[in-house]
Amino acid sequence: MIRRFLILGLALAALPSGKAAEPKASQPVPVLLEKANVLPLALDDTFEFRKQKLFLNDPDIQKPTNDRMINFERLRLNYGAVSAEEQKQRYGHYLSFWWRATRPANVTVRLEYRQANLGNHVQAQEVSYAVGKGTHQTDFKVIGDSYIGDGVITAWRALVIEDGKIVALKQSYLWH
Repeated sequence: MIRRFLILGLALAALPSGKAAEPKASQPVPVLLEKANVLPLALDDTFEFRKQKLFLNDPDIQKPTNDRMINFERLRLNYGAVSAEEQKQRYGHYLSFWWRATRPANVTVRLEYRQANLGNHVQAQEVSYAVGKGTHQTDFKVIGDSYIGDGVITAWRALVIEDGKIVALKQSYLWH
């Protein structure tokens, strides 16, 4: 008898309460810069990159794998793309950076990168944060026509910028 009441209670708790769910805070959209200006380096211990995740979604380059996590990430990125053209527009690089600021500050997170078909030309994307205290995740994408026309990313660096100065830096091995 107690078991039935417990199951009934769990079922009632799972029903919607009639209140609309709070919308999930969306990630800010990166802005593509026309020119990546050079900034002075003034590293600050109150800002740091914690980790990064880089993923290349291109079936022409990807090797088949039995790793479930890699296969799931491929399926997740391509979910909802029905036509071949929609799938092709999702090909490219997906980069996520987790960073932390221990004090409030107006900061900008910038990704600077080079692509294979452009040689040493540096492109950049930026996301601005009004109050950057705490731990944040910033996502960048180089996909679709940009990826197909300009090629794979050959080198990158991520920057946290405060007042026009680089206060935190994370870069690939090939960045010079």
